[in-house]
Order: sequence, then structure tokens, then C-alpha cells
Amino acid sequence: MARSKSGSADEPAEVDVQEAEVDEVGDLVDEAVDPTAVDQHDVEVHAYLSSSVPTDTPVEASETPSPSEQSESLTDERLLNQKKTKEPPEGAFQRFLYEISFHLIDIGDSRAARERKALSRRIAAPFDQGARYVPVLTRKGGVGKTTVTTLLGMALAEVRDDRVIAIDANPDRGTLAERVPKSTAATVRDVVKLVAGIKGFTDFAELVSKDATRLHVLASDTDPLLSEAFDEDDYNVVADQAARFYSIILTDCGTGVVHSVMKPTLNRANGLVIVSGGSIDEARLASETLTWLEANGWGDLVKNAVIALNTATQGTNVVKVDEIEDHFLSRVRDVVRIPYDPMLAAGSVIDWNKLSPLTRESARELAALVVEGITSPQGD
Repeated sequence: MARSKSGSADEPAEVDVQEAEVDEVGDLVDEAVDPTAVDQHDVEVHAYLSSSVPTDTPVEASETPSPSEQSESLTDERLLNQKKTKEPPEGAFQRFLYEISFHLIDIGDSRAARERKALSRRIAAPFDQGARYVPVLTRKGGVGKTTVTTLLGMALAEVRDDRVIAIDANPDRGTLAERVPKSTAATVRDVVKLVAGIKGFTDFAELVSKDATRLHVLASDTDPLLSEAFDEDDYNVVADQAARFYSIILTDCGTGVVHSVMKPTLNRANGLVIVSGGSIDEARLASETLTWLEANGWGDLVKNAVIALNTATQGTNVVKVDEIEDHFLSRVRDVVRIPYDPMLAAGSVIDWNKLSPLTRESARELAALVVEGITSPQGD
């Protein structure tokens, strides 16, 4: 606002403006604190509340009381003061960048690490209640059935949180227990004899051998006569006991499909693994096994089956393995190739960590496919 040096001519105008401004503010204040308006507003709010809430029913009475907590709610995760630490990314470059940035830059795992973790999640998929039975079959000896059973069991047990057992039901003196460090001389026969005294898992665990991957193995009798005497009733006793403590029960069924244990094994089966070699006659016998199963009422098992194609057998290098694989894919759910591995060729104890990466990856893929096929209990 301009003002003259003398101050006489402009002063009245300035005073008038200031007075006008004060009058305007006064009018606003008077309007804001108008007693009549405030009283009218309070009356309207009071009337609304009076019509909305019944006078004879307290507001608190309509509230639902929260349920009381049980002792199970006092979990470790809830009560312990645990500092959550972030896992560093996997991969050489990813880890280097993470460290030099003082853990500020995390671009995630490498592609190989992501694929490995994704496969582990498939293998570790949880089940509903109830054990799952997976027989491993073949109609020809020497194609690696016992080896495949062991690899499958190790791949499952290494990742899963529940228990996995492999039972040797081979009537021809099976060697499944020789693929893991042997910690007991007990066999399937001892389970049948001692069934009344097996009160809990500790009692049963004394009758099996354990591997570093947490795979448990129940041996067959070393005496062929006793192995042959292991019949349908005996297998059912052993299978029932195993189902009390294990989530996945693999059964190494031996050579052939018509021995006494085969029927109860297939009747219980939720999934199926057929082992085939890579030669022409081995592939034909495996395909005939599928035909026999279909003809005897197990067609659904065949559709859900997985073929373990052992490419380490003789003759594999002179045949078209892709053609064999395509044939099986027309009949079963999937096919996994098991590569040659010096440790497997030795026929002795298998050390999972000393297998070639390709062998472990093949076994893990087989395990993931098996789990995906047995997620529902038998009969669902």
C-alpha cells in the first residue's frame, strides 16, 4: 500500500481500509460463532443419534466377544525375539554385487539357483494325511531297478520334511539295503515277527538302515528261500506298519510282475515307476509290462506312471533313444533319463553328494514327477 511522505493526505484512506478489513473479519467471526446455528446443528445431530440407537439396548451388547486363545497359539515364532536375517543371493556375480554394496544391492539368485529351488519346491510339496505308496517295477533284471529306487528315495528324503522309506520286497534276494550304509541286520521278516512290540517310531527305526539324506531302507531276507516265503499277508503287515511313520513308501518289487507281493503292492499304489534299459529288448519288456498292467485292471496307474529310462545299460549307444522315449510318452505321464555314473556302475553304497550333478538332477526330476502324481490319497 502506497503512502505519502507528509502522511496527512493518505492517512484517512488507510484508516478506512483497515477499519473495513476489521469489519469483514468481525463479520466472519460473528457468522462462525452464531449461537443459533450451533444450537440448531446440535439439535439435528442429537435427533439423528436418538433415532439410530435404541435407548433400551446398550451398544456394547451387540459386540461379539473375541474367542479365548488356546495354548497352541503360544508358538515359538510368536513369542521368541528372533532377528530375521536375509539370505544372500546365490550365484557368483549376484553374491559379489551383494557383498561390495554392503548388502544394499540384491538382484536375486542366478538362473541355475532359481531353477534348483523351484525343483526342490516341487519335490517338497506337502500332502494331506495318509501315506503314499510307489512301487518300482521291471520285468528284466540288470536294468537298474534297485539303483533307481535308491536314487528316487534319496532325492525325496533330502528335500522333504516328512519321512521316506524304501522297502525291499524282492523275492530273489534283493540288494536294496546294500545301496546305503547298513546299520542293522533286521529285515522285513523281523517286522512281521515283532509287529506286536512296535509301539512307536523309535521301535520301527531300529529295524531300518539310514542314509545321510535321511532315506530309510528296510532290507529283504538274504536267504532266497525266506525271501520267496515273504507273501501277500506279510507285505501287508509291513506296509501297514510303515504307513504309521512314513509319508512316502517306495517298494522295490524285484524282477517280474507275478510274484506273491505284486498284487498287494499294486492294490495300494498311488503312483508307479517303471524302469527300462535303453536297448531294444529292455524297452520291449517295459512296454509289455504296461500292457500287462492295463489288461489286469491297473490302467489308471499306467496313465499316471513315470518311466525311468536307464541309458547306462548296454546297447543304449546303438539305438535311437528318442524313439524309445516317444513310444513311452504315448502311454505314460512322463519319462526321465538316468545317465551313466561311475558310482552307480560300481553296484555298492551310493553317496548322494558324490554323484555327478547330471545324475542328481535326473533323480530330482524323477522325484518331482512322482510327487506331482501322488498328491491325492489312493482312491481320490
